[in-house]
Amino acid sequence: MSATVYEAFSQSAQQWKDHSFLHIVPETARIYQIEAGEYTYAQVLAQIEVLKTGYEAAGYGHGHRAGLLLENRPSFFLHWFALNALGVSVVPINADLRSAELEYLIHHSEISIAIALPSHHAVLQAAASAVNSPLVIIGPDDTPARAATPAPLAGNPIGTATECALLYTSGTTGRPKGCILSNEYFLHAGNWYANIGGLATLRPGVERMLTPLPLVHMNAMACSTMSMIITGGCLIPLDRFHPRSWWATVRESHATVVHYLGVMPAILIKAEPSEQDSQHQVRFGFGAGIDGSLHAPFEQRFGFPLLEAWAMTETGSGAVIIANHEPRFIGTSCFGKEGTDVLVKLVDDGGKDAKTNEPGELLVKHAGPDPHFGFFSGYLKDATATQEAWEGGWFHTGDIVKRNEQGYLHFIDRKKNVIRRSGENISAVEVESVLQQHPAVKSVAVAAVPDAVRGDEVLACIVCATPPDISAMPALARDIVNWGLSRLAYYKVPGYVAFVDTLPLTATNKIQRGQLKAMAPTLIGTPTCIDTCSMKARQDISS
Repeated sequence: MSATVYEAFSQSAQQWKDHSFLHIVPETARIYQIEAGEYTYAQVLAQIEVLKTGYEAAGYGHGHRAGLLLENRPSFFLHWFALNALGVSVVPINADLRSAELEYLIHHSEISIAIALPSHHAVLQAAASAVNSPLVIIGPDDTPARAATPAPLAGNPIGTATECALLYTSGTTGRPKGCILSNEYFLHAGNWYANIGGLATLRPGVERMLTPLPLVHMNAMACSTMSMIITGGCLIPLDRFHPRSWWATVRESHATVVHYLGVMPAILIKAEPSEQDSQHQVRFGFGAGIDGSLHAPFEQRFGFPLLEAWAMTETGSGAVIIANHEPRFIGTSCFGKEGTDVLVKLVDDGGKDAKTNEPGELLVKHAGPDPHFGFFSGYLKDATATQEAWEGGWFHTGDIVKRNEQGYLHFIDRKKNVIRRSGENISAVEVESVLQQHPAVKSVAVAAVPDAVRGDEVLACIVCATPPDISAMPALARDIVNWGLSRLAYYKVPGYVAFVDTLPLTATNKIQRGQLKAMAPTLIGTPTCIDTCSMKARQDISS
């Protein structure tokens, strides 16, 4: 039984040495300026061993942390596994981070070395200097410089409890928190996925899993990577999601499983139907957040199920839930029901158990003697936040969920994203999902703005596929609201439509809710923000 990620990979390399571990598609190769093609388990292990020897000779070891700014390149895996063998924790760094964000991450994580693309060395050095943090910076092909300090835990055994990675939350509402993730966290993620079965069955030595999600995110780093290692499959990491070339990439890479975010199906289904839509080898998609009205049409058109799942960086696979068995209640934001290894409780605002079909905050823990099994080990340097998250012995997710009569769970929204207008609770995600389908809308984010009468009003920030002239904005805003009125209760549609160039997004393309909340009130009264409050009248649908 493996005790570390490195050991798990080594064992798989012995069993499936000639199988491909990585496939780099031509488009990603061109963008990264690297070679396209396949890398076998044996080839990757040989490169890992060379790097491991180099890091060990340079004095890196148990208790050190190393930043990885390598995007979704093969070098990310090589350095991660080599460092893991020595007990060094890796801190994935998003290439889009800027000076203030880098300063915070470098200082907070106390990384002693950063393996980064040469184009980012200067900004990393400047950030480290700004916070007086000594930092060795090398390229992915460089020989490691000598460690500035001895390994903090030198001599201590390296095992399942050893820190494997430090992943920062997206920080949608505040400063990102550093989630300490152990080897156990990653090993359990892979084993969970390898054994869940049903519609998500993984065939050992066969699957080819394509993911456009970034390796700074637990989905790609833990779920996708570890499941392929445990089952001897091939991982196909893209540099990012490319809608126009998506299906060609899926077909040419012979992908059998794809991972997705909810916005991806919404974009793909807008393309003109083609006789090639179902000409692929994909058996299922694994993801979250698809708009309910698109779920069935997408599956019918493209010929495979989209299996909605729920998890967080903090929960890992210790409390993951997935709709991998029928009934899936397609079109209802259902993510299945918990298995025997997960305990779930839904509570209302008063802390009482929510009733059937009544929204409540989702609380979770692992079943069995260790309720923390498979979860994160805690927030770095924030014991108070860790204790608050686990108040009462349950992990408080901050997600609002309801359970139907058959016991299946349905996602509503993040607790902090709920807009309260005239006593009605409005899910920002629900409104965004509907508006996203309007032909003119490229992307959308919804926030609350103050209203003297109603408490909150709904404001939608819209990025258009083709930016309109300012003179055309009022008519387009009314068209978008009318679109919403035909699909949503009148009080949910935007009272204001603001046309913007970009949305505030995190590294994983989630909406930065904190920035959005601060930005939204400043848009009212500007020329590109259209007041549509007068359109929000209760509709009589009985006539």
